[in-house]
Amino acid sequence: MSELISIGIDLGTTHTAMAIAKTDSQDRITTEVVGVEQLVTSATAQSRDLLPSFIYFAHETEGALALPWDASRRHAVGELARARAAEAPGRVVASAKSWLSHSGVDRRKDLLPPSAAEDVEKISPVEASFRILDHLAEALSHSKMGADLPALADLDVVLTVPASFDAAARDLTVEAALAAGIEQITLLEEPQAALYAWVERMGSGFRKHLVPGDVVLVIDVGGGTTDFSAIAVLESEGSLELRRIAVGDHILLGGDNMDLALAYHLKQKLEQDGTTLDRWQLQSLTHAARNAKETLLSDGALTSVPVVVAGRGSQLLGATKRTELLRTEVEQLLVEGYFPVVAATAKPVFRPRAALQQLGLPYASDPAVTKHLAAFLTKQASALRALRSEDAPEGPISSDNSGARTTLVTGDDPAWARARAAFDPDANRSLLCPTKILFNGGVFKSAMFRSRVLQTLNGWLKESGAPEALVLPGEDLDLAVARGAAYYGEVRRGKGLRIRGGTARAYYVGIESPMPAVPGVEPPLLALCVAPFGMEEGSDAKSIEQELLAVVGEPVRFRFFGSTVRRGDASGQLLEHWSEGQLEELSPIEVVLPAENRQSGDVVPVRLKATVTAIGTLLVEAIPTEPLVLDERWKVELSVREAQEG
Repeated sequence: MSELISIGIDLGTTHTAMAIAKTDSQDRITTEVVGVEQLVTSATAQSRDLLPSFIYFAHETEGALALPWDASRRHAVGELARARAAEAPGRVVASAKSWLSHSGVDRRKDLLPPSAAEDVEKISPVEASFRILDHLAEALSHSKMGADLPALADLDVVLTVPASFDAAARDLTVEAALAAGIEQITLLEEPQAALYAWVERMGSGFRKHLVPGDVVLVIDVGGGTTDFSAIAVLESEGSLELRRIAVGDHILLGGDNMDLALAYHLKQKLEQDGTTLDRWQLQSLTHAARNAKETLLSDGALTSVPVVVAGRGSQLLGATKRTELLRTEVEQLLVEGYFPVVAATAKPVFRPRAALQQLGLPYASDPAVTKHLAAFLTKQASALRALRSEDAPEGPISSDNSGARTTLVTGDDPAWARARAAFDPDANRSLLCPTKILFNGGVFKSAMFRSRVLQTLNGWLKESGAPEALVLPGEDLDLAVARGAAYYGEVRRGKGLRIRGGTARAYYVGIESPMPAVPGVEPPLLALCVAPFGMEEGSDAKSIEQELLAVVGEPVRFRFFGSTVRRGDASGQLLEHWSEGQLEELSPIEVVLPAENRQSGDVVPVRLKATVTAIGTLLVEAIPTEPLVLDERWKVELSVREAQEG
């Protein structure tokens, strides 16, 4: 294969997928899903489009779990591991991606599986992510397609992450990829990848569905997270431009939560029949409930599915217990529990956590996806008003013969009128009003969930005086993120249609105001903007002229803040006051700035400069106003959590 290609990888909570993209001589981008060889039984390997993100550690009685490239392997990634989860949950690692985003634990510590069997050595979330990516890399190199490709280390790879992933989770994802031999890495937000995939799938016909003034709401509910992004469709010099204008908070809410809800419901049914389950069996029941749920939602003719729970025993499999999951139970528990019809003013309920908890994931305390959506749209009500007035559409557009450019035309166009009415930045609305919806994530394979979200959202829009939103056709709920990631690899080479937007947050560093010591009074804290909202990755902010003081050679603590709503703050702007909810404090970074050529404890006058790296992390440099050596500076990176002198 002589032409340049890009690899896209969707490292998902439930499934992982890989795709390639290439651009032909007419600048058309096409993507193709890469089948992944994996064990589907202990003795049978097959190529599947999806690689379940599960890792199974074999019992000593099973022998090797041989793959075509490793005859002695004792663990399996993929379909076999997923199947064994219901039978032997203590031998299976699941939801590694959710653990990778858990800031409350050491993500390099051996934690998984949480209730490991006695002979299973636990691994860290980073190690689990590495093993999944390593399987992908090995499967690609031993595939027929891989035989025509360079080594994965020599290919451009786009790896997707939730838009709400913090800097540490992004960095740990990159760490896992590097360990798997993936060296040329770019990170991409999953909702953007889904829209890229939709654009590629529609071809030039996407312009029939998107016009300047449209606001696309991408609702991505996957196995572990709920992600919201809003992308505005603008016109720039006769061409369509997509600009991401809002990103939601990190919400650990998805298919995993639904599986737990069904498991507890089935547990109650079993207990009513006189059967008690321990914690180990509840894990087994959760995996079995997931399988039953997916079967029911994928086959409308079924009214019930049997559920088998593994029993405890000295052998690999003990006695089993049986019940069944009814379609009516799924509809009542999941539709009403996770997608209730609520008011646009609804907010998620946050309950205080107990002082002592068992080790586990910090799931969202309110399961209602529609409440989280209402809170997102309300919080981002001003997102459109932050755009320049000239971004508002002047009229409809149409494509020329090449399909690569667009030209303004005159005349009436209902689609344009709808978009213009919703876009109006002067409209005094209490919520951001999308005109189009793109669903993504395996949860939305169920038409019931899609219908309920659309019904609820359009009710809000009607009350707000905005046009109803339309669903974009042709979504690919399983493979869109991988395909969109591959497409973006070509976009980075200057091909196709790019979604712009830069950082989804403005970033600030906390500055302690000087004041005499006063008993019981903390020194006032100021927030200095170091990276404004929308700062493009790879670009530098201007050096901040304000002189600050940095202590070297002693432990110091950097406090960072982020904001998804303060879009007007410029680099170097100093905030003395801000409203509640405008700034969110991020994890602090405790470091020692090296005192080379200086004395420990020296206070050095510095100026700050910030850069957003290619993987979406914030790099802040403290540059002495009077350097002692050439290019003297200290670097603090949010993702790496360490400082070093440059």
